[in-house]
Amino acid sequence: MDPQCTAAKWESAGFATRAIHVGQDADPATGATVVPIYATSTFTQSAPGKHKGYEYSRSGNPTRTALETCLASLEHAERGLAFASGLAATNAVLASLLQPGDEVAASADLYGGTFRLLERIFRPWGVTPRYTDDASAAGFASIVTPRTKLIWIESPTNPLLQIIDIAEIAELAHRYGAKLAVDNTFASPYLQQPLRLGADLVIHSTTKYLGGHSDVVGGAVVGSKELLAAIQFYQNAAGGVPGPFDCYLVLRGLKTLAVRMERHCANAMELAQWLQTHPRVETVYYPGLPNHPGHAVAAKQMRGFGGMISMRLRGGADAARAFLPKTRLFSLAESLGGVESLVCHPATMTHASIPAEMRHARGIDDGLIRLSVGIEDVADLRADLQAALG
Repeated sequence: MDPQCTAAKWESAGFATRAIHVGQDADPATGATVVPIYATSTFTQSAPGKHKGYEYSRSGNPTRTALETCLASLEHAERGLAFASGLAATNAVLASLLQPGDEVAASADLYGGTFRLLERIFRPWGVTPRYTDDASAAGFASIVTPRTKLIWIESPTNPLLQIIDIAEIAELAHRYGAKLAVDNTFASPYLQQPLRLGADLVIHSTTKYLGGHSDVVGGAVVGSKELLAAIQFYQNAAGGVPGPFDCYLVLRGLKTLAVRMERHCANAMELAQWLQTHPRVETVYYPGLPNHPGHAVAAKQMRGFGGMISMRLRGGADAARAFLPKTRLFSLAESLGGVESLVCHPATMTHASIPAEMRHARGIDDGLIRLSVGIEDVADLRADLQAALG
């Protein structure tokens, strides 16, 4: 039976139960408990146009359907679409919903790859991005115009971990006739479900917390069937889809998402509380800290505060450069959200595509360090940071 047709029976189940079971009934042909990897490019038809729901794996694959069904359930969406990367998902949303002459309103603090896509691909095409340093509803209202068709936000933002009130921005977007898209990668659906707060679309890099093991690259978009119709057409026409093995890996990751996120959050909270008392640390950015400007909003719209921490060391760029090569458990690497801890230098890594002057004005200078806190023993993580800080 098509997994999309069986999801309804899990509507009242808890998050962890749905992550393990939705879209993943036993294989009807063999009884396999785990969704098989349908490693096929094409499907045999009984007659032209007569098939069992699948004809070509760019257009659809049973392993991908299982993943898309599960993702939709976790975000309380009508439908989900899986892509070959988070940026492929982002591109599909922008290309499907926007036309030359349209405008996008976005927070100034956002992933460098999204900025690059907006500035280097869509601006030359005729779409105008506008950015606000003030992530409040008033800040967004100051850049919304009659041509604004889409508001794009992250919460928490990457890398400064600002918290945006999703319900407020959703109300603003709809008042102006725009759609709200939320990149929910940092929070994951376990911690935050933007559609329930009024957002129209949710985007994920499934590479991160959803996959959870740093062994797959993928993306996803979830939302209403009506809104995803154009995005699905683009998905099939442009072909940026994940292979069945990639889908299997993300599905496997989803099964432990709830327990992993609990550990990510607990470890990050303990480290953030310790780091803000360390004499070599100047500033800690973590929404779980009561002194974080977005703490109250985060507590309202999130189940927990996440596994991401950013910080500045006393001594600025020189201190950061000295610190980064010294960690042992925290690997100096791109990406985030895996079971292992990572340390990143946004200015030269994830946000290098933003011009230096603009980057510095936004607070992403050479002294900023970003930590993706893994699920190792927190005492070992603390010892690793202590040794690197000196």
